[in-house]
Amino acid sequence: MRLPEVIATTILAIRKDGKTAIGGDGQVTLDKTIMKHTTRKIRRLKGGKVLAGFAGGAADGMALFEKFESKLEEFRGNVVRASVELAKEWRLDKAMRRLEAVLIVASKDNLFLISGNGDVIEPDDNVLSTGSGSPYAQAAAKAFMRRCPDMTAEEIVKESLVIASEIDIYTNSNIVLEVLD
Repeated sequence: MRLPEVIATTILAIRKDGKTAIGGDGQVTLDKTIMKHTTRKIRRLKGGKVLAGFAGGAADGMALFEKFESKLEEFRGNVVRASVELAKEWRLDKAMRRLEAVLIVASKDNLFLISGNGDVIEPDDNVLSTGSGSPYAQAAAKAFMRRCPDMTAEEIVKESLVIASEIDIYTNSNIVLEVLD
C-alpha cells in the first residue's frame, strides 16, 4: 500500500539544535477552488508538549487530532507508543480506514509521520513533510539545513513553506508555525 495522495496543503516539521518547529499553510482547496486562506492545521497537544499537523480532509484531520490526543492520554504522554497504537488502530478499524489524511506529530525527542496504512515513519535527517507541496518544502528545508547552519528550525520551516507556496498551487503563504524548545 502507499500513502494516500494528499493535496491542498503542506505540513513541514524540523528538529534542529534542540528545538522542534512545525508549520503548515492556511489554504483550503475544494477541487480547483480555493475556499479559505487562513485555516489552522497545526495544533499543540498534551499541555503544549506535543505538536501535530495534518494534511488531507479537515474533518478527518480533526478526528485524527482527537484520536492521537486520546492515545497520548492513554499512554501518559509517550509519543512513540501513542503513535504506534494510533497507526495500528487506524489500519484495523473499519471506520478509521476511511480517513483521508496524514498526521505529523512532534515532541522534543520524536518526529513521526503517521498514516492509515500503519506507517509510523521517523526521518533520518530531522526533516519531515506531507501534503501536495511536500517535495518542495522538504527539498528547501534540506538545503537550508545543509547550507545555512545559522538558521533556526523556525526560520527553516517558514522559508521552506514560503518556497513551497511559490510552486504548489494548493499551498499558500499564510503560514502557521509552532515551536517546542
